[in-house]
Amino acid sequence: MKVAFLVAPEGVEQVELTDPWQAVKDAGGTPTLLSTQGGRIQAFNHLDKADTFPVDQQVAEARVEDFDGLVLPGGVANPDMLRTDEKAVAFVRDFFQAGKPVASICHGPWTLIEAGVVRDRRITSWPSLRTDIRNAGGNWVDEEVSVCTNGPNTLITSRMPDDLKAFDTAFLREFSTVSA
Repeated sequence: MKVAFLVAPEGVEQVELTDPWQAVKDAGGTPTLLSTQGGRIQAFNHLDKADTFPVDQQVAEARVEDFDGLVLPGGVANPDMLRTDEKAVAFVRDFFQAGKPVASICHGPWTLIEAGVVRDRRITSWPSLRTDIRNAGGNWVDEEVSVCTNGPNTLITSRMPDDLKAFDTAFLREFSTVSA
């Protein structure tokens, strides 16, 4: 199982990157860190700088065909930066068009909204995104994890770091049914 983790150069909530990353590794999969720039990304613990992580590949060079699934971690600044990058948004949209599963947590759905893929989807997120999701045609729910199969692919969403165990379990189950 090959899983792409797409993050901006800074602003990702560290635990929303590292916990699912480790879950992929523990399941025998291969996680790959994609970003809009090369080098290292700066993670955060809420508003405080945390660790940095090396970028494996720039999203402009990545191919959807090389991955079984996509994870969009949150953090407020991370998806806000991603949704302004055309290549990142196109990569997300291409995952949906390819029918491959996508998982997003916390503020991650902002990038999904920009990609135009939330209409008629059941989605959870950090509560402050509720109106944005509804305005984009999505059905926002307040649940630990939502698995939506309405459309060509499966969308797995979660609200916050407290939901990571359920999030990891749900996306690993869905991603393991696809082969790149």
